[in-house]
Amino acid sequence: EGIVVPRGSGSLVRKLGFPATHEMQIWDALNFAELEVIHTPSHHWGARFTHDTHRDYGGYIVRAGGKSVFHCGDSAYFKGFSEIGKRCDIDIALMPIGAYESPSGRDVHMNPEEAVRAFADLGAKAMIPMHYGTFPLANEALHEPVERLLMEADRLGISDKVIIPEEGVGIEW
Repeated sequence: EGIVVPRGSGSLVRKLGFPATHEMQIWDALNFAELEVIHTPSHHWGARFTHDTHRDYGGYIVRAGGKSVFHCGDSAYFKGFSEIGKRCDIDIALMPIGAYESPSGRDVHMNPEEAVRAFADLGAKAMIPMHYGTFPLANEALHEPVERLLMEADRLGISDKVIIPEEGVGIEW
């Protein structure tokens, strides 16, 4: 039990009071009773300061009870999504769709169309978008990511695989 973080990030969370800190490298897997956690690659970085370049970054697949959820974390689109999908069956993919019009111009976040492409590469059964609409992180309008996501999913004929949660409303899976 405890907290799971990418390699090199333990020092950022050790003082938060978790009973243990588990640092993982890409493709490491940890088992906690009936729960399995796999650390996956992404196209991002884990630095918090200019000189802070030794931290990994990535997403996670969490498996339990015969189901799996992929939490992408922050990532730009990259070919690694296909490898993740080949290595792991994914029921639900939590994919970032916002902060793509970054003032810095860094290639670290996907736009909604790239998120749909990554979802297809993963071969997941359903997609839930994240990383949008809470507060402005970039130059796109707050409502734009979901609108673009739904247009792209409709264009590709996969709208039935996209779940947009409503605040306070549960989802049966």
